[in-house]
Amino acid sequence: MSHGRAVAPGVPEGNGGRLVAQSDATLARGYYGGPPHDDEPRDDEFRRLLLESLRIALKRKWLILTIAFVAVAVGGLRTLMITPLYSAAVRVQVEPQSLKIVERGQVEQPETGDAFLRTQIELLRSNAIAQRVSKLAGLADDPDFFKPREFSILEAARSFLGGAAAQEEVTPSKAALEEAAAGIVASNQSVRPLPGSRLVDISYSDPSPARAARVANAYADAFIASNLDRRLQANVYAKAFLEDQLVQLKVRHEEAEKAVVAFAEKEEFVVTSEKSSIAEANLSAANAALGGLIAERIKTEQLWRQVEKIDEINLPQFLLNPVVQGLRSARNVLDGEYKEKLQTFKPGYPAMVQISNRMKEIDRQIAAEVKAIKDSHKAAFEQARRQEDEMRARIETLRVETLDLQRRGIQYDNLRREAATLRTLYEGLLQRHKEVDVAGGIGANNIFIVDRAEAPGAPYAPNLVRALLMALVIGLGGGCGAAYLLERLDDAVRLPEELERVTALPTLGVIPDVGEPGEAERALIDPRSGLAEAYRSLCTALQFATEQGLPKSLLVTSAMPGEGKSVTSLAVARHFANMGLRVLLVDADLRNPSMHHKLGLEHTVGLSSYLSGELSPPEAFQGTDIPNLTFMSSGPLPTNAADLLAGPRLLSLLSVGMETFDLIVLDSPPIMGLADAPLLSNAAATTLLVVSSGKARSGQVRGALKRLRFARGPVIGTALTRFDARNVGYGYGYAYGYGYGVDPYVYGGPKDGEQGREQARLTQS
Repeated sequence: MSHGRAVAPGVPEGNGGRLVAQSDATLARGYYGGPPHDDEPRDDEFRRLLLESLRIALKRKWLILTIAFVAVAVGGLRTLMITPLYSAAVRVQVEPQSLKIVERGQVEQPETGDAFLRTQIELLRSNAIAQRVSKLAGLADDPDFFKPREFSILEAARSFLGGAAAQEEVTPSKAALEEAAAGIVASNQSVRPLPGSRLVDISYSDPSPARAARVANAYADAFIASNLDRRLQANVYAKAFLEDQLVQLKVRHEEAEKAVVAFAEKEEFVVTSEKSSIAEANLSAANAALGGLIAERIKTEQLWRQVEKIDEINLPQFLLNPVVQGLRSARNVLDGEYKEKLQTFKPGYPAMVQISNRMKEIDRQIAAEVKAIKDSHKAAFEQARRQEDEMRARIETLRVETLDLQRRGIQYDNLRREAATLRTLYEGLLQRHKEVDVAGGIGANNIFIVDRAEAPGAPYAPNLVRALLMALVIGLGGGCGAAYLLERLDDAVRLPEELERVTALPTLGVIPDVGEPGEAERALIDPRSGLAEAYRSLCTALQFATEQGLPKSLLVTSAMPGEGKSVTSLAVARHFANMGLRVLLVDADLRNPSMHHKLGLEHTVGLSSYLSGELSPPEAFQGTDIPNLTFMSSGPLPTNAADLLAGPRLLSLLSVGMETFDLIVLDSPPIMGLADAPLLSNAAATTLLVVSSGKARSGQVRGALKRLRFARGPVIGTALTRFDARNVGYGYGYAYGYGYGVDPYVYGGPKDGEQGREQARLTQS
């Protein structure tokens, strides 16, 4: 139902009222807060967080102080209820053991250094030592020992309510009392080694100074006794273990010796250290001789094979023979003689025949000698082969004998070795048995009492001052945490950044809080006041709110009553009227009008009269003391305000008014719970949502915007009113204009300092 409402050209409808371009929004921000928050340096962000924390602390200071006071009171009361405790300390010296008997009777060098000392300290802190101390000091038989050390309201009430029934409780057993006493002892002891030494301080705290000293000394005595018991127990166990091992090992050794003798008798094995070596030497010599025989056999065989099938005598074996050489020489002489006489005589000549016969005889003798040489080589070869075969047979016999001797020797040596090993083990165990006997008597005690504990003269706890300081710190911390939690749970809109985050709209102005409502009207009269400066900044932002500049009609509304929308309407109308624009201020609150009181005018006729058709617009207008400002009051309060605003005469008024006036400012009723504001927003060109800092809730603001957007009301931005920099954090007084809680030029402040005021006006303008 737009009813033809006037919309600025180029401004889209249905965009949730965000009519400001990015550049315009950024420019508008510049009038009240400088650069955007995201562009601030990190140190400024840290400063902002610090100031925010300080703001929360100042805002919730009474909560913080109350919690701190309660914590201090409770801490002090609890401290006063604690039974005074006395602390006694005994100093002992812990020296390393000379020898240490470990598992299976092994005697080793003990641990030294920090590891040994840490072990002893943990033994002192053990429950076994605490039980021993409890028995040694007789704590189970001391009824005062089991009294509570802190006052307990629950226990007191239980004792009071129990009465006689408490007296009829079953008495705990001796074992239960000792166990309980050990637990108390363990929880109240302290073991502290002295750095760079072997000294250890054992402290015990107790309500009784005498008992504190007694228990501390019992700790030292129990630790010494426990150490001696452990050493004695280890020695006894080791001796028993070694004696049992000695008996078993002695039997095994005797059986091994008997096995050696039985084997020697059975195998007829004579133990000689040389027998095995002789057999091995004979075998080695036989192998060496065999090698020579093989070489000789090969040599003779080669010689025989060379002459075996050869009949000539041109081999060295023949030529070098002296007999053959002599025969050959004689034959050569005869051959020469034969050839010489052959020139004279014929072969048949008797002398020639004689020489020929003699040559044949010599040839026969040479052949016989060659055969003899062959036979000798063959005989030598056969002799070498027989010797080789005989040596091989000898070697085989020696090898069998040697292997058999080695086999029996190995068996014999194994038996002897086992017997020797058992003897060595037996002798070693016997030596360890002697060492255990010696170690059991060496260094019977390595823990010494240096200084015994004495009954302290004054308690060490509780420390009232320290307890109060701790309670104060805890209380302040808890108070700050509670304050921060409450601040996080508080959804009130206080800062421009919060308002922009909730509405997704630019904050066009930040208006300071000037106190009572009447102060605002008086402050607006002074153009040099901080309030006037803030509204001038808002009006400047409105001039850049749209692409066409200042809208022709502006609805000023708020989510809830009392957020400053009427003062804002008057301030905007007054500012633009002072600038020379023709401004019409309409009190559109037909339910609870107040604008005529601020202007000092009557409301006998006005908007309701016009909407009901009783008057024409000029007849409903009134002049004001402000030049260029025309006022239209609400008129008589109608019974059907929403019906009148939904009629066509409202749009007609705005259409006619925009032809006469440069700006129409409508002061509307609150949005929540009424239909008036959405109807007016739909008719107006733009809407300004006024939000009171610290009063308006984020849910209320979102609900108001939702109603305006449902009515297609174009919301141009927001204005944060009643902004108090003192309640939201330091620094906002300068970030959002002069005088926001700290400016001396605020209405009601000093009137002097004209030069400073003028400089402020020039800076702000």
